[in-house]
Amino acid sequence: MLKMKKITESYDMKVFSDDGDYFGDVEEGILTHSKVFGWRIRATKGSFLSRVLGSAKGVIVPHTLVKSIGDIMIISKAAMPAYNPDEDK
Repeated sequence: MLKMKKITESYDMKVFSDDGDYFGDVEEGILTHSKVFGWRIRATKGSFLSRVLGSAKGVIVPHTLVKSIGDIMIISKAAMPAYNPDEDK
């Protein structure tokens, strides 16, 4: 059965990739013509985004890359920017 949620219930929700990596927290939903266009994800301490983006505050993930929304949000790993830890050295 399909369960409806208010978009505001998603704010501050934890976001994970489909591989299980912690990505960040939902900051805002972006609507166009009463449809969800995308999600602004905040880079939080200890998240994948904070390691990759450095000083940037977050990214916008298109809704088409969201796989599931419940207690947490699961996104496709295609939404994750390429990251090479050797570049930090």
